[in-house]
Amino acid sequence: MDELPIAYPRRKVIRSVLRQLIRAAFHILSDFSIEGEENLPKEGPLLVIGNHFSFLDPVAVIGSVPYPIEYVGGFRMPNAPQSVTWLAGLYGFLPVRRGSISRDTLHASRKVLQLKGVLGIFPEAGSWATFLRPARPGAAYLASSTRAKILPVGLDGLTDLFPMLKKRKRASVTVRFGKPFGPFFVSERGETDRSRLEEIGHEMMRQIALLIPPERRGFYSEDPQVRQKAMAESAYPWENRPEE
Repeated sequence: MDELPIAYPRRKVIRSVLRQLIRAAFHILSDFSIEGEENLPKEGPLLVIGNHFSFLDPVAVIGSVPYPIEYVGGFRMPNAPQSVTWLAGLYGFLPVRRGSISRDTLHASRKVLQLKGVLGIFPEAGSWATFLRPARPGAAYLASSTRAKILPVGLDGLTDLFPMLKKRKRASVTVRFGKPFGPFFVSERGETDRSRLEEIGHEMMRQIALLIPPERRGFYSEDPQVRQKAMAESAYPWENRPEE
């Protein structure tokens, strides 16, 4: 586990090398494309948010941005192969235990943004579904407490990459950047804070929804049947059972 709090940027050499290797690997293994690069801000503080359907999502973002992005990630990666968990350890990330408040990681994440760094986080806090779900409060809190700009990214095709490779075919993988939005600010305490964080979380997810295929938009789809199905399956697995 990483020592917290941290400085930013860190592991500059290894992260630069890994970023180039990751991008090259995606181009070799898939029909890889990056859209919306003109939307990438030149500097931070910047909070990068995206949909989370695959354990490859943070890897794809790392290989697509020009920044030494610092990522917040789950303490455990039950769906990822050993090669990916090894890569995560080599790159370094800020670990959280899902379903609990990781105060050290929260402090370190705020520090990255206060240092005008770039922080990556998946607002849904897990990749257990294949459609968008409501955001957990962490990403909205970080955005509002640091007044960082927010960069939405849509990730498509990553769940198909390994199944297609087994068939000796190349999946179409797209990383699509939207326009930055925010910053947000929460000025009061108590219930107003919580309701405002929910509003910010929903706005984050709506911006992400615009960048992925309609059938994946789930809770944020314009199709009422898709929304109804997503609402029935959007329960957070660690709501009453924090990750150990």
